[in-house]
Amino acid sequence: MKYASFLPFTALFALSLISVLVTFEIIPPGDQILGYLEDSKGEYFYLVIFAIILLESIVYVGFYFPGQFFAVILVVGANPRPLDILYLTLVMVIAATIGSLINYQLGRFSNRGTSHTARVNAKTEETKTKHLLLAMIHMNSLAFFMFAQGAQRKAMRVVGLAGLLNLPYYLLLIAGTAVLSEQVMQMAENTVLLFSLIGIWLFIAVIIDVRRYRQREASASI
Repeated sequence: MKYASFLPFTALFALSLISVLVTFEIIPPGDQILGYLEDSKGEYFYLVIFAIILLESIVYVGFYFPGQFFAVILVVGANPRPLDILYLTLVMVIAATIGSLINYQLGRFSNRGTSHTARVNAKTEETKTKHLLLAMIHMNSLAFFMFAQGAQRKAMRVVGLAGLLNLPYYLLLIAGTAVLSEQVMQMAENTVLLFSLIGIWLFIAVIIDVRRYRQREASASI
């Protein structure tokens, strides 16, 4: 993408729009819809968990559906056996991986005008694992990371790598929810926290864009 600030700006806009629509009761809160799913899960428990994780893993949509910790709380509340935890973890990882693939393809589609040379250069640049691990702190950050990977035409294997890393991640997440209180785990879904994190992301991205602009101006004047 031409500007580093594009994604954080659109993320801030999307989160603001959703917050306004929910505040004025134009649309119901995402957790209310998830509550309806919980009440009707019954024999479709695995399918509900899959749907919750998939919805939150899709870029922009995740702001509306705070599903990751909601899903884990559902899992812990169901008093699963060790084998059930394994099955549930696999379901959650598959859903998150499909979501990452969707975001990657959306990124590629959004930047389909990229030149052939830029595509070749991007493919030769390996995605650093530390950047991926940092993005996996939250489902929404991973969604935007995958979107950016697709837009930059990076190798698609990053999607598979994220899927593998999600296996221990979700196991730890389920264990953490079982030990910690629901209130502590839900802090990660706090709207104010999301606004703050996106604001910091946007601030850094604007600085990067300004530096790039000055470098281009300096190069052009030589």
